[in-house]
Amino acid sequence: MEPRLKGVGYIAISACSFATMAIFAKTAYGSGAETLAVLLMRFGLSSLIMIAIMQVGNYRWPQGRNLLTLIGMGSLGYAGQSFCFFAALNYASAGLVALLLYLHPVMVALAGSTFLGYRLTVKKFLAILTALAGTALTIGGAASGSTLGIFLGISAAIIYSVYILVGSKMLKAETPIAAATVIMLSATAVFASLALMTKPAFPQTTTGWIAVGCIALISTVVAMITFFAGLRLMSPGDAATISTLEPLVTVVLAAIYLAEPLTVTKVIGGAIIVGSLIVLARSR
Repeated sequence: MEPRLKGVGYIAISACSFATMAIFAKTAYGSGAETLAVLLMRFGLSSLIMIAIMQVGNYRWPQGRNLLTLIGMGSLGYAGQSFCFFAALNYASAGLVALLLYLHPVMVALAGSTFLGYRLTVKKFLAILTALAGTALTIGGAASGSTLGIFLGISAAIIYSVYILVGSKMLKAETPIAAATVIMLSATAVFASLALMTKPAFPQTTTGWIAVGCIALISTVVAMITFFAGLRLMSPGDAATISTLEPLVTVVLAAIYLAEPLTVTKVIGGAIIVGSLIVLARSR
């Protein structure tokens, strides 16, 4: 298979895996778990899985400057983006916060072409904007929020954009497995420190713990490894745009498992996203 199409497949799998997190999180919250506890267990359990993979596969651990960069990606990038996103939900509607986060494909494409030399054609840029429009329709909901909420939402998008761009450079020197392991361990350290200060509530039922385990395995380990694998085969802007499949898959899963309404507007938005991604995947 052509490397670019293989990259598209990896990113699509990653987007679908990330999309399951909202469904599993709903179950975990329903069992009495708090957000910080879910984040701690998400990265803590995924770190254990990744360490086991590193040992079995005899992967080389990153060293020197690469190690420090990956630690920063986990502790500042992943943890920082998560903090800004969840904090923004206190000051703005969920639809607006999600839409602000999905400004990151445009940011990544523009920054990648400006600072990293990635080629951005008019066709690709239009595909990115079209995917963003489809995302807006798919997410839907009331778009309201304070200035602080908007600031935090945009900050989450900026941090995630930098995370993707730095990751695209790191993956030229490190394997997806090794990079993901260090990032997960770093994020775990941040959330463990916060948990020691606040003592959040953990799941109170077996179902809740199973949901947390699924978040760690599917929504983190599988999602992150496949995203990094795809990022090695294509530009960060294209990878970020294909990731807009995530809200579409989340909406479909919510309709199936949570009985949330699947409106005509959401269907149209999903069709727009898929159409723009097909154009992007076929472009050279």
